[in-house]
Amino acid sequence: MPLMFLNGTAMSGQKDHGCHAGSTYLGPARTAAAYRFFAVRDEFPGLLPVEVGGRVIEGELYDMPDSVLSGQLLPAEPAELELGSIRLLDGEEVNAMILQPDRLQPGDRVVDISELGGFRAYQRFLAANARLGEVLGRPEW
Repeated sequence: MPLMFLNGTAMSGQKDHGCHAGSTYLGPARTAAAYRFFAVRDEFPGLLPVEVGGRVIEGELYDMPDSVLSGQLLPAEPAELELGSIRLLDGEEVNAMILQPDRLQPGDRVVDISELGGFRAYQRFLAANARLGEVLGRPEW
């Protein structure tokens, strides 16, 4: 079975985790420092391979049958992502969803979240800022 690196809404505890039922969780994983990481419309993240300025991005590694990958996970993925391969911190090559910048629409909100190191960190950042807005009496923040 191919190994699949997940870094967004299909990770454990996230809204789309059930879209790969039948795969086996192998544990946390981190990419090599060869990627930038973007939040698209605050809906999902996307990895983008880069030659320079890459960061290590956290995610989860799964042993995923081809039937689960092609029949469940891929149909649930946003159109802006495409199946590709990445290199993990230990040098292993695995499958992952890669951001396709040419599929982004004009006006799409895209934020570079590479420095945060992962999608869960970005979600915590958004939640903390929402609480800050409430504390300061500015809920629109």
